[in-house]
Amino acid sequence: MEQWTIKKLLDWMVGHFTEKKIDSPRLTAELLLSFVLNMQRIELYMHFDREVDKPQLDKLRGLVKRCAGHEPVQYLTGRTEFYSLSLKVATDCLIPRPETELLVERAIEFLRGRTGTQYVCDLCTGCGCIAIAIGKNYPDAKIIATDICDKALSVATENVAKYNLGQKIELLQGNLFEPLISQLDEKSLSASGGFDLIVCNPPYISHPEYEKLDAKVRNYEPKLALDGGADGLDIYRKLATEIGSHLKKNGALILEIGYLQGPQVKGLLEDSKSFGPIKIEKDHSSNDRIVTAIRV
Repeated sequence: MEQWTIKKLLDWMVGHFTEKKIDSPRLTAELLLSFVLNMQRIELYMHFDREVDKPQLDKLRGLVKRCAGHEPVQYLTGRTEFYSLSLKVATDCLIPRPETELLVERAIEFLRGRTGTQYVCDLCTGCGCIAIAIGKNYPDAKIIATDICDKALSVATENVAKYNLGQKIELLQGNLFEPLISQLDEKSLSASGGFDLIVCNPPYISHPEYEKLDAKVRNYEPKLALDGGADGLDIYRKLATEIGSHLKKNGALILEIGYLQGPQVKGLLEDSKSFGPIKIEKDHSSNDRIVTAIRV
């Protein structure tokens, strides 16, 4: 009977995923095998000659087959890495992207330039990645995170609990600012005049773009977290009209945007007459990605 070692399995999976045109075939192979064996990725290379038992092989084969069909490895393993944090993900929430880490960096930079307790609102929180990354890296923050999807919030609840942030992050179900009005005891927040920082990575894929998305995204990630309306700007329009009553003077609004949306989003915020200079920042691929606006 053929014996499969960790090294042999990794080599086979890398070749198989390369043939199937799977992104990052070695990383994908490492993630699947470390998940099945309940090991860290680095441990795989410390135990190259370890033989893998049949029950684990059977589990791995099923995952490899699904992965070769372009099912995201993050959903297969139920976890992902974001801003040096290991987070649970599920098919009810979007898989956090590396580009969104830039939003977190700018949010933390803004908060570190201020003093005292900072009130933060994270809209469209999904698995809670932005709120948790801010909460872990800025100790004096009180964060409200909202999402329209209760199943996504269930995932976020687990992630918040994992990092013991329940005293810093409150999760509310509803569309954008609506749960703030209906569910939140805003005594301390209203006394301070609103939020110091509002962040949002909303659905921003237009209908024409949605039809052209990679099958891995279109077939598996939740449409609710992707579909931004006919032109992808539905949430930004709503934010531009509602933001003024929720953000402090000199507070910041930091948004993630689609790579073609910079001028339109900037125009919507300018038309609201609520902001001073508005900055558009590119990501590491030189695409417009982050908009920062300061309340006047």
